[in-house]
Amino acid sequence: MESNAAVGIIGSGAMGSGIAQVAAEAGHEVLVYDNNDAALRRSDETLRGLFAGLVAKGKRTDAEAQAVLGRIQYVGSLLSLDRCGLVVEAIVEDLSVKRSLFEELSHAVRGDCILATNTSSLSVTAIAASAKNPGRVIGLHFFNPAPLMALVEVVPAAQTADGLATECTALMQAWGKTPVRARDTPGFIVNRVARPYYSESLRILDEGLATSAEIDAAMEGLGFRMGPFYLMDFIGHDVNFRVTESMFDAFWGEPRYRPSFTQQAWLNAGYLGRKVGRGCYRFDESRQPIRAAVAQTDEALERISDRILAVLINEAYDALHYGVASRADIDLAMRLGVNYPKGLLEWGELIGRETIVGRLDELFDRYHEGRYRVSPGLRD
Repeated sequence: MESNAAVGIIGSGAMGSGIAQVAAEAGHEVLVYDNNDAALRRSDETLRGLFAGLVAKGKRTDAEAQAVLGRIQYVGSLLSLDRCGLVVEAIVEDLSVKRSLFEELSHAVRGDCILATNTSSLSVTAIAASAKNPGRVIGLHFFNPAPLMALVEVVPAAQTADGLATECTALMQAWGKTPVRARDTPGFIVNRVARPYYSESLRILDEGLATSAEIDAAMEGLGFRMGPFYLMDFIGHDVNFRVTESMFDAFWGEPRYRPSFTQQAWLNAGYLGRKVGRGCYRFDESRQPIRAAVAQTDEALERISDRILAVLINEAYDALHYGVASRADIDLAMRLGVNYPKGLLEWGELIGRETIVGRLDELFDRYHEGRYRVSPGLRD
């Protein structure tokens, strides 16, 4: 792809608008398409308001802001993307919808245009299969908010042409991002390895061993920026639950990814999290969670954090064992993608793998469930 090629963005929600901003700030002409005119107008208004705020704070000059905004155009037809060298899709996380889009898109753009999906957990290979010339399809998974989050998972499909992943890795670096390479397996690196942070916390809550506030306190005490329940409320239970559900289905019922009835109940009740003022927690007028007091002792909180951390480290070793990504990329992805205080593989070495294996074997002996099965990559 030429360095001055136009970039197309499909989807003008928070993620699509964020990626458009990143590409425009990197110097590209950006064409944003959405089949909803109102969504396009909201994107334009949001970005203009954002840059006005940056100018007011002295983080951009007015000339810089106008230059970036001037490189972004809003279009009402896929055919308008015909001069793009790269198109990034950032629409609803639904495989059938994405496949339909890529089939249509691959006929609307020029033959050498790179087609990227921002899917967070769906099969890039399945999406590519619907496109004309699937060798030009690749996954570029940005994290929200895209302008602030450095990480991008670069995910080649089975059909992706040789050299395209390397080209896209270099492009992401030119955009100021930190790319990591992941195999096209469900959840890639971050959404796979992070699942136990939520699922094991929900399991401990379901067992009545601790409250959500106590579990959050335990993990925040380890250095995690947000405890699991506050983080699920921040992400949105609709988003978090659907990713877990898709992972469970994609791994044919693997017990490590089984969704929680408790989280499903919150979802069914409309308790989606901070964005609606109620999730696991209620939120005050400043959108801060109202947490109950922590009654557990420090020793009890340590047992909770040890359990969750052991399951997380096991998941990271399993991803390494099955070649999802390199050791360095797994640890980098977890630090940058979800702000973990340490890479999990590094953390496992610091604690001692024998110690982690012992914790997991104790859990397996107690529950006799596959979710506590030690990965060969950790045990060996």
